[in-house]
Amino acid sequence: MVKNFIIAGATGLVGNNILHQLAARGDKPVALVRRQVKDLPKNAELLEIDFRQFLINGELPHCDHLYMCLGTTIQAAGSRDAFRAVDFEYSLAVAKKALAAGATGISLVSSVGANANSKNFYLRTKGQLEEAIKSLGFSSINIYGPGILIGDRAESRPLEGLGKILSQIMDPFLLGYVSQYRSIQANLLASTMIDNTDRYAGVNYFYFKDFNTD
Repeated sequence: MVKNFIIAGATGLVGNNILHQLAARGDKPVALVRRQVKDLPKNAELLEIDFRQFLINGELPHCDHLYMCLGTTIQAAGSRDAFRAVDFEYSLAVAKKALAAGATGISLVSSVGANANSKNFYLRTKGQLEEAIKSLGFSSINIYGPGILIGDRAESRPLEGLGKILSQIMDPFLLGYVSQYRSIQANLLASTMIDNTDRYAGVNYFYFKDFNTD
């Protein structure tokens, strides 16, 4: 049975990996983006939108499963309000519209440590999005909490670059419970998300130990 997949944030590190991996296996994914995708696979469709306008009257094509990979940083966004607009408001709006377009499942890239009650603004926003999406009514909700993501981004994130260097030093010492804070290659997270697409019903959380690292 042919599945209709939409990837929100397909220009980002994880979303772009999902896009290319789905296309490589013969699917025809839809890339929902704010700007052009570099090296768009021939069997993928581009849906370029203005997210602010999309909140008002946008609609999505038929969708079976949504990969929610939208995300930015406070530094890149320019303010907390701008960050929340992308990571919460836009993400939640797309999830609602995917549900209206027929989606029964969603795979969400969140963050390790996300908590709706966290004192940290970034982690609180991520946690609030998790809770909001859990209330929408998807049959399958897969929530991924990676640590630092490793891979080549189109945009420069200096603090993340520093984190990558530190993670190479710290990762071997993160054992047991704290192993969930290890860094992860974006392509491995992407392949895990694809593998788990139709595997579980209900709400499911995945951390480092659950990723395709073998």
